[in-house]
Amino acid sequence: MELEVDVEESWPDGDWAELAARAATAAEGVAVALANPRLSASLLLTSDREVHALNREWRGRDKPTNVLSFPMLGRAELLSLATEGPPVLLGDIALAYETCASEAEQRGIALRDHAAHLIVHGLLHLAGHDHEISDQDAAAMEALETKALARMGVADPYGTATLHKGKAKGDARQFQTRLRQRRFGQ
Repeated sequence: MELEVDVEESWPDGDWAELAARAATAAEGVAVALANPRLSASLLLTSDREVHALNREWRGRDKPTNVLSFPMLGRAELLSLATEGPPVLLGDIALAYETCASEAEQRGIALRDHAAHLIVHGLLHLAGHDHEISDQDAAAMEALETKALARMGVADPYGTATLHKGKAKGDARQFQTRLRQRRFGQ
């Protein structure tokens, strides 16, 4: 997969394109549908203000969020896509700097590690995975994220019961309760 990266000035200096390429390779390793050489995707590293506007316009949610994904292919289309032929746009991903930086600080992790997680998360959404469908789908997507991040040397983002924005349908206590239930089979 070819990943085009656009980094706006709200993000600090760093080799974000290299990190995105590593995250894409890791995601391809756990979600083989992403490894199709015909696929391309774009990643925009932008501000909360821009992501807020995108979220309001395309999802009807009037607030910023950490990552947005805009798939261009359905899961069935992606899975049946031949490896030979012209390039195909998989979709677009946008990350909001201020939200990402705040979440990383709250969790005590490096911004690069959190950004890697969100890039993998966004790519899995483009591949048709969705954590909001059911607890089983959430667990499956989290497992793929954890495997991909391990390939990059990034710690399990769910190992310490951190709140994943968009995962919880309520407050952090509800999310942590569901996480404990899933871990301990309750």
